[in-house]
Amino acid sequence: MTREEVFERIREHLAAELEVDADQIAEGTRFKDDLNADSLHLVELLVELEDSYGIRIPDDEAARMDTVGSVVDFVAARVPEKAS
Repeated sequence: MTREEVFERIREHLAAELEVDADQIAEGTRFKDDLNADSLHLVELLVELEDSYGIRIPDDEAARMDTVGSVVDFVAARVPEKAS
């Protein structure tokens, strides 16, 4: 799975979960400041990513992820290109 595919999947999930237009979500979009996501939204996103991609996101890493791009970077670095 390419980085762009990871981004699109995360963007679609966030748009549906937070009821915002996907076009408003970019790499630099901040979860709390730009999307008004609370901690529950973020936990749900991380659990969804762990389940979908078969990865683990340690709490200390998750705490540093404040933009969509930072999550995409983390996931893309751990998911094989052939994963779907």
